[in-house]
Amino acid sequence: MFEPQYEITNRLVKFIAEIHTKAAAFADNSAFGAELAKYRADARALSSHASTSIEGNPLALTDVKQLLKNAPEHIRDSEKEILNYNQALEKTDQKVDAGDWKITATQLNAIQKTVTTDLLPNPFHIGELRNDQVVIRDPRSGSIIFIPPNHKDVPSLLEELCRFVNDNNGVIDPLLLAGIFHRQFVIIHPYMDGNGRTARIATSAILAASELKIGSVFSFENYYNQNITKYFNMVGMKGDYYETANEIDHTQWLEYFCEGILDELARVNKLLSAQKTNNLAHLTVILDFIDLHGSINQQQYGRITERSLAARKKDFKKLIDAGLLARIGKGKNTKYQRADV
Repeated sequence: MFEPQYEITNRLVKFIAEIHTKAAAFADNSAFGAELAKYRADARALSSHASTSIEGNPLALTDVKQLLKNAPEHIRDSEKEILNYNQALEKTDQKVDAGDWKITATQLNAIQKTVTTDLLPNPFHIGELRNDQVVIRDPRSGSIIFIPPNHKDVPSLLEELCRFVNDNNGVIDPLLLAGIFHRQFVIIHPYMDGNGRTARIATSAILAASELKIGSVFSFENYYNQNITKYFNMVGMKGDYYETANEIDHTQWLEYFCEGILDELARVNKLLSAQKTNNLAHLTVILDFIDLHGSINQQQYGRITERSLAARKKDFKKLIDAGLLARIGKGKNTKYQRADV
C-alpha cells in the first residue's frame, strides 16, 4: 500500500490557506463571466507551451497561439507535440466538466496516448505502460541520475497510487493530493515517453475536479517553465528507486508545488483586474458618447471600440440592467439613450 511521507510545515500551512482563500473567488468560474471560454483557451495555450517547453520544445508562446488558432495541415514534430498536448487538455477538461474524471490507469494511458500520438517510433510505447527498464540521465553530462522501478512493478505501483488518490479524495486537502500524485507518478515513470506531460495534465485535472476548481483556467506548468532546472530537481529523485523508496519525503516538493499555484493565482488575478478595468472603460465610452450625441447604436459602438457583436450586446445589457440605459426602436433601427431621457 502506498503511504507517502510528508510533513505539514508552517510554510505549507500558510501556502494552503492562501490558495484556498484566493481560489474561492474563482470556484464557480463566475468571476470570469462571458470571458470564461477565452480564459480556458488561453490557459490551455499557455500550458501547452510551458509543459512542452519543459521537455525541450523550441516554439515560442506566440507561435503556439498562432498554431492552435490555425491548426495547419502540414506540421513538424514540434508543432504536433503542441497540438497533441492541447487536445489532451481539452479532452480532460470535458471529462471534468461532465463529472466523468477519476484517476485510473486507463485514464492516464489515454492521456499519454494523446500527447505522444505520431511522435514515437514504436507504437507499443503509445498508450501503454512501459515494458522495459529506463534510466534518467543528466541532459548535460549524460550520467545516470535515477533508476526508476522495474517495468514489472509499474502496474502495481501505478494502481496503488491511483487508489491512494481516489480513496483520499475529500479526505486529504486537494493541493496535497495533487502534489503527491504528481511527484510519485514522475518517480514511477510508467511510460517510455510522455511521463512529465501526462503527470502535469492529470495533476491539473485533480485540481479542477476538486472543490478548488482552478485547473481549467490556470497554467501551473508556467511556473515550472520559468526555472526548469529547479523543477526537475524538486520533482525528481536520485539513485536507485529500490534503495531510496522508503526514504522518499514529499515535504519540500509540496511546498514548491503550492508556491507555484500561488504564483499562478497571482497571474490570473492580474488578468481579471485588467479585464474589469477594461470592461468599465468600455461602458464609460458608451455613456460618454450618448452624453455627447444623444444616443448610440451597435454600429457606432463597434466602430469606436472594435468589440465583437456579442461583447457589444453584453455591454448594453449591463447598462440596461443597471438602469442607466433605455433601448429605443427595434431591429436595425435600435439605439440606446440615457434611461432618464
